[in-house]
Amino acid sequence: MQSSISIAIADSSPVFRFGLKSILESKPGYNVVAEIETGEQLEFWLKDNVPDLIVLDCLASGFSVDTVVACSRLRPNTKLLAITSSHSGQSIVNALRAGITSYVKKDCSMDEVLEAIDETSNGGTFFCGQILGAIKAENIDVSDLELAEVSCDPILLTEREIEVLTHISEGKTNVQIADLLFLSGHTVNTHRKNIMQKLGVNNTASMVMYAVKSGFVSPNRFLFTNS
Repeated sequence: MQSSISIAIADSSPVFRFGLKSILESKPGYNVVAEIETGEQLEFWLKDNVPDLIVLDCLASGFSVDTVVACSRLRPNTKLLAITSSHSGQSIVNALRAGITSYVKKDCSMDEVLEAIDETSNGGTFFCGQILGAIKAENIDVSDLELAEVSCDPILLTEREIEVLTHISEGKTNVQIADLLFLSGHTVNTHRKNIMQKLGVNNTASMVMYAVKSGFVSPNRFLFTNS
């Protein structure tokens, strides 16, 4: 049986920490090992603790991009999931470049937050549709995310994988794709992982870039521009 994901919640809001902890602990597979109020406290705690995942608001009072850098330095194998209220595409990019693994907004659905936690803890990268949209709206170049180069060499994707890739490129979550294609969430996640393996990438943004470059998605529908 797979062990629980050990999670530290770092946020200046006690209400947010309590709410997220209560939801996570009501579900199997999640173990909240710490609630932390400031970046300084988080750095101190990490000297003696190694969680699988840190969920943090790196833009909240008491936190900064420097907090992210420190976390990455202290615990390079710990994944970092940012959950913030920010609409600033540049702030998002700065956080990603500092070491954030995945990024969602606080007004995303709980299903999307749980999906981000699962995907990130399993070694993937997850951006919610709102985050991708914010980056596009501010005309931030994809290269700012320091994504791995995506080849356009022919790769054999099944018809179903192309369908899933297209929906991912349009910003849909695994839950939404499952509903649209009449599949289980587990099956969609399996398709996502298979696509990543075939493409040789490990994040959603690189999948989107491949979909656009390969013509699976029209340039006026994808989430990143390549200008």
